[in-house]
Parts: sequence; C-alpha cells; structure tokens
Amino acid sequence: MKVAVGCDHGGFPLKDVVVKSVEALGHEVIDVGTFSADAVDFPDFTKKVGEKIQSGEAERGILICGSGIGAAIAANKMKGIYASICHDTYSAAQGVMHDAMNVMCLGGRVIGPELVKVLVPAFLSAHYLGNDVGGERFSRRVGKIKKMEDESHNE
Repeated sequence: MKVAVGCDHGGFPLKDVVVKSVEALGHEVIDVGTFSADAVDFPDFTKKVGEKIQSGEAERGILICGSGIGAAIAANKMKGIYASICHDTYSAAQGVMHDAMNVMCLGGRVIGPELVKVLVPAFLSAHYLGNDVGGERFSRRVGKIKKMEDESHNE
C-alpha cells in the first residue's frame, strides 16, 4: 500500500518514526514534507496528503501536527478524506474498519515514538468492513456520511 505522510513543525520530530513504522510493514511512503523543524502551516501539508489520496496515488495518509486536531479538521474539509485523531490502537483500527477512515492524525506534542510504533500497524493492518458479508450497517453509515459530504460540497 502507498501511504502519504505529512507533518508541520510540531509533528516533525515524530515523522521519521512514522515513516520507519510504515516501511517496516512493507508499505511505500510518499513523504510530502515538511523536511525540517522550521515553522510551517499544517493546512499546506494536510492538503498535500489529501490530494495524494484523492488522486489515487496513495490509499491512506498519516498526518502529524502538534496536537493532531488542526490536521484532522483541515483534512476533513477535503472531499473523500476521512480523518481522525488516533492516540490509541482501538481507534486507529476501528476508524478504518467501521468508518472508512483513510487518514490517521497524530499529535506530535501529545504522543511519543513508542506509541507511534503500535498505532501505525493498527491503522494500516485494518480494512474497511463495509464491503464484507455482514458489513451492511457500516456501508449504510458511511453512505450517509458521503451523502452529507456531497450535499455540503454542492452548496
């Protein structure tokens, strides 16, 4: 799987751990920056990750900002991007399995490298259950989310 990874300066100290964790699972990283600890605006890198997913170049994304909150808010403004902060393994997997989450957001000033090493596998190993037998309730709910998204983008 190709995974787009992006961060701002607040997330930069954790980016290398994220990249290595993705690669250790055998996935390909598309690193959209930032490439230093110099102050930058998280929406710029959020947009780059989102565009990689929208274009089909990446299947999933991981964003790291100071808290994870700004990146999640910005990512969810993009059509087809379903992002959430995940600072526990249950949310990292369940967000994919039940809600078709395709972007995991992390707070670089909230969590440390050891937690990253378990969150990344939980996120990338999960698959959406809405397409599986018995997954009708998940696909129904995600369908409602997509309808809300379409309605708000058509206004």
